[in-house]
Amino acid sequence: MINRLKSFCFLLVFFTFANGNAQDSEVGNWFIYFGNQKINNRWNFHNEVQYRNYNFVGDLQQLLLRTGIGYNLSENNNNILLGYAFVYSEPYISGTDDKSKTDEHRIFEQFITKQQFGRVNIQHRYRFEQRFIEDDYKMRLRYFLSLNVPINKKEMDKNAIYASAYNEIFINTEASYFDRDRIYGGVGYCFNKSLKMEVGVMSQILSNSSRTQFQIMFFNSLPF
Repeated sequence: MINRLKSFCFLLVFFTFANGNAQDSEVGNWFIYFGNQKINNRWNFHNEVQYRNYNFVGDLQQLLLRTGIGYNLSENNNNILLGYAFVYSEPYISGTDDKSKTDEHRIFEQFITKQQFGRVNIQHRYRFEQRFIEDDYKMRLRYFLSLNVPINKKEMDKNAIYASAYNEIFINTEASYFDRDRIYGGVGYCFNKSLKMEVGVMSQILSNSSRTQFQIMFFNSLPF
């Protein structure tokens, strides 16, 4: 176990060092916490914090707080959820070093379904967002596909090191329809069945630009 922790910590330090040396580039960093607490066999409580920076830390891009109540349609694999998100953004004003400030409130509905093929754990998430941005109102559809594959064990349980990848596409309900696409790859460590940590790199592709984000993520989640 100690050797596995050393290997994972080395990877974490490597990602952090590389990110810290890229503060003046087009590379940002996201610190993310995902929580999913089981209320009973049918209901669950979701809570999430994302602290996003233009650099490694200190140059705030966005703060996202998300919560919701979910219901299990089946024992392990299908969950629907109704949620709310608050998003505070500080985008740079084009051509300047100044920032503007924006508040956004979201209501969203989502459906998650999970599958397992051997060691490969697959998750599909379908999300529909109603976005209240200052005096504007928008709607958006999102599809998220993720893969988790344990490397040193057969299952995602205690002391497992795993590879992780996902792709998420965002589609607006009005023109222009394409909003963004996120492609991610990383490595994680399971402290136990409900607690794990993950580091990786995400490329976010927009209609006329792209940006690389390092991600450091903590998961405190029980299975559905």
